[in-house]
Amino acid sequence: MRIIIGTGKLEKLEKIRANSTNTAINELIKVTGIGPAAAQKFVQEGIKSIEDLRKNTDKLNHHQQIGLKHFDDFETRIPRKEMLELQDLALREIHKLDTEYNAEICGSFRRGAETSGDIDVLLTHPSFTSTSKKKPKCLHDVVKQFEEVGFITDSLSHGDAKFMGVCILKKKDGGEEPKYRRIDIRLIPFDQYYCALLYFTGSDVFNKNMRAHALEKGFTLNEYTLRPLGSTGTPGEPLPITSEEDIFDYLEYEYKKPCDRK
Repeated sequence: MRIIIGTGKLEKLEKIRANSTNTAINELIKVTGIGPAAAQKFVQEGIKSIEDLRKNTDKLNHHQQIGLKHFDDFETRIPRKEMLELQDLALREIHKLDTEYNAEICGSFRRGAETSGDIDVLLTHPSFTSTSKKKPKCLHDVVKQFEEVGFITDSLSHGDAKFMGVCILKKKDGGEEPKYRRIDIRLIPFDQYYCALLYFTGSDVFNKNMRAHALEKGFTLNEYTLRPLGSTGTPGEPLPITSEEDIFDYLEYEYKKPCDRK
């Protein structure tokens, strides 16, 4: 033992083991539904790869099983052409329910990215505001409609305000097999929708700069509201906002299209 310590071989061995563990954890957390804590537990049980997970599906919860089932598809970026098809289908089905719904696919897609990792939908309806005593069935109705037409295939979690699941386009005659994609849908109060739209469109750097500019102008801006700051620094009542442009106008900030929000 003294020889090992003296030559540093034990220390090297521990580093190799640590690196091996970290590599395994980083591999496992690629599966949706598996976080660092769960991944570490799996590694301790000898499950160190995606193939190991496939041999131990009985140890996975529903979310993790779906993540593993569609792992290869989820790892594949979504081309913009497919994102546009997904958007058209989603908006068409939403407006079949009620034309008063407002919905947008956000994230890098709205900024014009050529590929996306998943689909992030923001949804609102005039019947639901921040002062509503209870959340309406808006989100549940939309998810049910998506399921009925075969767009949504799996549910990972489904609350009143957020849905996480899996969707797929129908196969076209003679076309390639479509891939399963991750989809999140958030129901936003009608009076907070445009602050949320700005926030979830990003980018992170753009949002940070907008919040800093708001403070310079005497406002506080977040994903919910834009509020003026009083002389003591206490935020006042939320300002009425009916578009993203309203936010820029209040802040005396030149409007930037989503594609320019780098």
